[in-house]
Amino acid sequence: MSVRKLLQLFHWGPILALTVIFTISTLTIICDLMWWPLTSVGGIVNFIVFLFWNFLTLYNYFKAALIGPGFVSPGWEPADKRNRKFLQYCSLCQTYKAPRSHHCRKCNKCVMKMDHHCPWINTCCGHYNHGYFVYFLFWAPCGCIHATCILIPSIYRALNRHYYIFYGTGQPIVHLSIFGFIMVMFATGLAIGVIIAVGMLFYIQMKSILKNETGIESWIIDKAKDREREEDEDPVFVYPYNLGWKRNLREVFTWSGLPKSDGFVWNVAKGCNQYTFTIEQIKQKAQKRERTVKYTVMKKYSGSLCPITKGCRVICNIPCTDEPRIKVDKGDEVLVTRWKKHWLYGDKVLEKADGKGKKRERGWFPRQCAVEVINNGDMHHEEPTKKRD
Repeated sequence: MSVRKLLQLFHWGPILALTVIFTISTLTIICDLMWWPLTSVGGIVNFIVFLFWNFLTLYNYFKAALIGPGFVSPGWEPADKRNRKFLQYCSLCQTYKAPRSHHCRKCNKCVMKMDHHCPWINTCCGHYNHGYFVYFLFWAPCGCIHATCILIPSIYRALNRHYYIFYGTGQPIVHLSIFGFIMVMFATGLAIGVIIAVGMLFYIQMKSILKNETGIESWIIDKAKDREREEDEDPVFVYPYNLGWKRNLREVFTWSGLPKSDGFVWNVAKGCNQYTFTIEQIKQKAQKRERTVKYTVMKKYSGSLCPITKGCRVICNIPCTDEPRIKVDKGDEVLVTRWKKHWLYGDKVLEKADGKGKKRERGWFPRQCAVEVINNGDMHHEEPTKKRD
């Protein structure tokens, strides 16, 4: 394993995730050895089962983080060059995007079957690590349910310790200092939080896997259903990767732990081909370019997440997304593709440092900072309530 892979774990996401796991595990073990000591068969079995949850949680966590999603190699192109017209080209990676791959701006690479970028493993959830990631989402709540069933009775016994000592019931007594009691309460809260948050994420991921979709693909499918289709197209869009829920599960969950596909060639439904989905993406991008409107920046914006100087309405209507904000200066030109009441999303066109061509920065910026450029070059000041689809 490369040093670079290990350094991936030295990030706030993995550090926080592992801290939560070890905090819950350590305090649960301490309480368990007092509440149900290893002096009986039941105590031994209970202890082994809890360690089993921890092992499976950590094993799948590290597998998901260190194996990674799989990336499209720079310079990749289909074996038959005639098929290049059915694929999108990534100017950042200098490569064609393989079917189902998307560029992650945080990994700065094109990711195979990208679902989302997960800060808790500090990499994307994608083709090769999707199964391990979902296993982690399953075993972590299982361990936390078990931990909660140990921590809550331990808190009760610690609070009533004097009762058990006075009446001498013969039951094990849980001793907790004030600091220990606070930490056990904290661990209980963490465990319940993991059960709810991670359990919900597991549910969402399983829904996607049963349909053989990713989060990004679900969004593209929704747009495909609403897109005005041309006369030579099928009136109804057919998602090519939905093979039925049983086969969809087998595409991700295998005995080897690795998915069936190589990340480039996929099993598709009857009547579809390898490029059915990529052709749909290209047509959606073409319609998006048709809707693009040029704006000229009139007010400077620093790119901050909370632009106090732009007013309360801008701050209270910040886009609910992890997409970036872009810094804009007076005179910049931005090609806008999405509109909200107080925010615009688009590409800022810049000259490259070497003077060869242009580069683009993509993100959100306050709507009040720019005005639309109409065909004759004049500026058009929009009303703030104007909103485009």
